[in-house]
Amino acid sequence: MTTPAQPFSASVDVPGARPEAPSIAAPVSDPRAALSRVRAEVGKAVVGQDGAVTGLIIALLARGHVLLEGVPGVAKTLLVRTLSHALSLDTKRIQFTPDLMPGDVTGSLVYDAKSGEFDFRQGPVFTNIMLADEINRTPPKTQSALLEAMEERQVSVDGLSLELPTPFIVAATMNPIEYEGTYSLPEAQLDRFLLKLVLDVPDRPHEIEVLRRHANGFNPRDLAGAGVTPVLGAADLARAQASVDAVGASADVLGYIVDLARATRSSPSVKLGVSPRGTTALLAATKAWAWLSGYDAITPDHVQAMVLPVWRHRVQLRPEAELEGVSVDVILRSVLQQVQVPI
Repeated sequence: MTTPAQPFSASVDVPGARPEAPSIAAPVSDPRAALSRVRAEVGKAVVGQDGAVTGLIIALLARGHVLLEGVPGVAKTLLVRTLSHALSLDTKRIQFTPDLMPGDVTGSLVYDAKSGEFDFRQGPVFTNIMLADEINRTPPKTQSALLEAMEERQVSVDGLSLELPTPFIVAATMNPIEYEGTYSLPEAQLDRFLLKLVLDVPDRPHEIEVLRRHANGFNPRDLAGAGVTPVLGAADLARAQASVDAVGASADVLGYIVDLARATRSSPSVKLGVSPRGTTALLAATKAWAWLSGYDAITPDHVQAMVLPVWRHRVQLRPEAELEGVSVDVILRSVLQQVQVPI
């Protein structure tokens, strides 16, 4: 078996900026090759986050939402904006703050004095990629306003259900929970994110590259100036998603996914293991990664590559394990070593 490349290893320069309204790219003959070129386009604006770029592409292919965790200043927001520009997708940003209200996210009814009726004014959730910036700086009540949008791709207002555009994903950034002014995300909302990607501070060579680009006049708010161009459009993405849906999964590999999930539930360090929703999420993300890697069926290697980003936010540790400094990633790596891999 050929071992697929790891999707989340930082390997090359990848540089970001705010898109104006990107022009729609012409249809492409090979969406998979075009998505590979997206990395190069994003690399014109973001440095050192190639793994996160791949993760966002996987989330789009799997129609899932993604949580980006990292300290301030590691280009989380810039990454999302640049990727949406390269994919010719509309994006809107919400800055989550303690005083943000649910209607500020979904929209609200506004009284029209001329007609004497209430009209619905769409909120920023009506877009292709909704950038929820610092989502854990707003109280749980406002965070929960996203639940219906994330699960049903619709918003309910005054008894009416309004569909969101296609595609639609939430790309939420968050600061580490120990930072001042942050709230824990509700378990129900965490479970609706397909992936949780951790963005580290770039290493020394990448940080030098960031400074070099700024010294040469790089403006993170000017994507056109950085040379970022759209590579493909929403129709091409839909074709790619259909191809991902057709990726096969053998009974042995499906059993492997279930065995991994059951092993998390029986771990002595775990209070809450992976749910059936978590297994279906792993399958969806694994199929996307397999297709992106050029495979027609998923392998155990593809599954192993996706376990940490898909499950790290779904597992809850026991308090005594947290006190001992045990991390969820360590538990998941242990599970991968313990569960027998199908031949």
